[in-house]
Amino acid sequence: MFENLQDKLNKAIKTLKGQGRITEINVAATIKEVRRALTDADVNYKVAKDITDRIRDKALDRKVLISVEPGQLFVKIVQEELTELMGGEAQGINIKGDPAVILIAGLQGSGKTTFSGKLAAYLKKQGRTVLLVAADIYRPAAIDQLKVLGEQVGVEVYAEPENKNAVDIVLNGIAQARKTGKKIVIVDTAGRLAIDEVMMQEIEDVKRAISPSETLFVVDSMTGQDAVNTAKTFNDRLNFDGVVLTKLDGDARGGAALSIKTVVNKPIKFISTGEKMEALDVFYPDRMASRILGMGDVISLVERAQQAFDEDESKRINAKMRKNQFDFDDFLSQLQQIKKMGNVKDLLGMIPGMGKMIKDLDIDNDSFKPIEAIISSMTPKERSRPDIIDGSRKKRIAAGSGTNITQVNNLLKQFDEMRKMMKKMNTMQASGKMNKMMR
Repeated sequence: MFENLQDKLNKAIKTLKGQGRITEINVAATIKEVRRALTDADVNYKVAKDITDRIRDKALDRKVLISVEPGQLFVKIVQEELTELMGGEAQGINIKGDPAVILIAGLQGSGKTTFSGKLAAYLKKQGRTVLLVAADIYRPAAIDQLKVLGEQVGVEVYAEPENKNAVDIVLNGIAQARKTGKKIVIVDTAGRLAIDEVMMQEIEDVKRAISPSETLFVVDSMTGQDAVNTAKTFNDRLNFDGVVLTKLDGDARGGAALSIKTVVNKPIKFISTGEKMEALDVFYPDRMASRILGMGDVISLVERAQQAFDEDESKRINAKMRKNQFDFDDFLSQLQQIKKMGNVKDLLGMIPGMGKMIKDLDIDNDSFKPIEAIISSMTPKERSRPDIIDGSRKKRIAAGSGTNITQVNNLLKQFDEMRKMMKKMNTMQASGKMNKMMR
């Protein structure tokens, strides 16, 4: 989402690179380009002006150390201000009460129901017991969608398909949670238009009746500045506690993420990228600022990996690597765990310096399909002993996987090189060379 903004900010900051010092003249030119980059990204003009004024004042006020170039200092200042603009620090959700009730509100098509499922999965992973309540009494498929998501993440869904009173449904759902010992209730309400007075009154009535510990407003990042204006309208009526940005893996300009905190004075608490139930992250303003500036976000990448990878499976595979027994079954298992982490291009973008390299590449999780098909077309013996795969076996594997012999050969070659590298690393580690290299 932030690729264009990232490019424009980097071009703006280039004007300071190579300069011996920061002056009013070279800062003025850079600030002008930074402001243009922000407004082009659909950031509210007043917000863009305020932040660039602060960047300019800070840049002129700070002395450049001998070891720091003006361009590097300016990047640091921009990162600080972007972080502050988006909220400064990560904000957790407030979970109080028995049960704690989280009310989810948002526009039609904002990804509200999907987020409800993701949040249930997120809280369940923390060891909490969760009940989802289907309070959308208007959209025919809403209850079914929530039930499907609940089944995917292993969370019970409370619904009353024939009841057309949202307040009653939610109160009955909370009673059910108490009865079954659920500690958290997530209420998925109907998507509504900000101008729909009847539906806006309904969600106000729901909130008043249940007094939730947390009210989250879900907004589609791809709607840009409209998202900010809508959030303000909802906040005036609901006084929500935080914002959830969905579809952050889209190709919109991203201005909503940068403007929304300032306009509604409520923190962004979660960001969602894609449809997978695991693709939900706590929003860290400092990490997002680093990603916008092309500096990556290794911390979030590691956290995603920790959530996605099964600890016992990882130990098993590490043991096989050390014994040089890593085979195609293990490789397939690792691929499937990587896919759980979310969109591959998004993950690569978290690695510092990778943003520019992958910008024009067409990478998604479907890129793994030919590899998975080839491995699935192998016999168990072939997966454990790839060296037995001769010409006739390659033909059969290619035909069975819908690929060609060249693709099969490429995979076998890459896998062989990977195993050789693992063996070399194991040998070095055993001989103590690795420890010497690390010193």
